[in-house]
Amino acid sequence: MKLLRRLILLAAIPAVAGLGGFPEKAEFHFLRMEYKDAPWVRRPWGRGWWMQDMPEAEIHFSKGIQRMTRIDLGDCRHAPLTDNGIYEYPWIYATQVGWWDLSDAEVERLQKYLLRGGFLVVDDFFGDRDWTAFAATMARVLPGRNIEDIEDSNAVMNMVFEIKERVFIPGLRHLARGGRGEAQVRPQPTEPKWRAMYDDAGRMVVAINFNMDIGDAWEHADMPEYPEQMTSLSYRFGINYILYAMTH
Repeated sequence: MKLLRRLILLAAIPAVAGLGGFPEKAEFHFLRMEYKDAPWVRRPWGRGWWMQDMPEAEIHFSKGIQRMTRIDLGDCRHAPLTDNGIYEYPWIYATQVGWWDLSDAEVERLQKYLLRGGFLVVDDFFGDRDWTAFAATMARVLPGRNIEDIEDSNAVMNMVFEIKERVFIPGLRHLARGGRGEAQVRPQPTEPKWRAMYDDAGRMVVAINFNMDIGDAWEHADMPEYPEQMTSLSYRFGINYILYAMTH
């Protein structure tokens, strides 16, 4: 039933459309990247992986942005990289990026977007296969630039919140019930990594949430079963990313 409600809602939403009841005009909009799935992971019912956790993730997170910052926040939107309007947005979010299949035109557009001042946040991809696919794409987007771990001293870790925690942020699928009914995180075979890419001036242009699912933590922020510690951390990272993108 939940999937059906999402499909009904999204079927009526064109590209660069608003979600969540926020104003249409504002200084910041949560923009989600549309992309074509790789052939081996395409879903038979037509919901692309770029739509994972949508629209609940961005709507819930945007409410948090309103509560915790003074950003003039507008409606949540989505668009493909080939839309000329992406240059109007300082921040793009992309999920399941181990399964995207970017064309040469999209790669070129993403490169121009990043080098002109844009900021990309990627999330919800796991393991060696996903990493290899993502890294290969980014080698096309930003050739010759390294992917580096984010250190505690990095400016993005100290924008609004001083972040020291590096705990696994689980998707709902990573949780299990404890003996007293409490939510517990299942042991994971992969270690969470916060990584980044930079332009020639040393400005972070890509924030990489690998082996974790920040989008799920936003999506399930109102679910009592989801661990508050992980939701809180996901909000702090997200808000720090936004403020970094808007000030660097």
